[in-house]
Amino acid sequence: MRLAEGVLVGLLCAIDRVQPMAEQSSSAISEQFPKLILASNSPRRRELLAAAGYRFEVHPPSPQAESDQPLPGETPEQLVARLALQKAADVAPRVTHGVIVACDTVVECDGQILGKPRDQSDARNMLQMLSGREHRVLSGLCVWPVGGAGPDVRVAVTRLRMDRLSREQIEEYVASGLWAGKAGAFGYQDRLGWIHVIDGSQSNVVGLPMELLAEMLARHGLSSPRP
Repeated sequence: MRLAEGVLVGLLCAIDRVQPMAEQSSSAISEQFPKLILASNSPRRRELLAAAGYRFEVHPPSPQAESDQPLPGETPEQLVARLALQKAADVAPRVTHGVIVACDTVVECDGQILGKPRDQSDARNMLQMLSGREHRVLSGLCVWPVGGAGPDVRVAVTRLRMDRLSREQIEEYVASGLWAGKAGAFGYQDRLGWIHVIDGSQSNVVGLPMELLAEMLARHGLSSPRP
């Protein structure tokens, strides 16, 4: 087993020791329709959930659970799946009800994983790499009904192309500070027309694949976002 896969299995085993899972049917969960517990500090994820009509509370994970550094031999898909599960597992001991929703998003271009930029120089380098090129946005999504079924983790992938940007465009965007906290140093919603979706979810590019979320919630008997 590869190192990254071993870590993911180990984390899943550790989750069983974090909190006992009570026997509860998906129909019972559906009847209660618990609130979602968003394990994220991202304002964009909050906005997406609110716009879709979901009832939710925000319980951010600890800074240690937010690390986006890949392990040796870890693919982008394995990275985002592991980190989404890691965030959910961090929040799980602090909640007693609801459905935890945790997500982690990275950008991949030509085999290189781009997380959140450290500073302006890092943001500039990422934008120069993405300029005029096709790349992917990958989000690991974890849905975990507290006290019910175990964590469910899946990955959404969106293919995009960024326009070729001038030096002036890059410098203006870097100076705006909008790159802060965004994988790949760019927000799809920040400069309309710069990014073109080739295939996949648009909301995934913003930071939360809403179509996949609805599908995963439905598997747990939560077919409607409204109370």
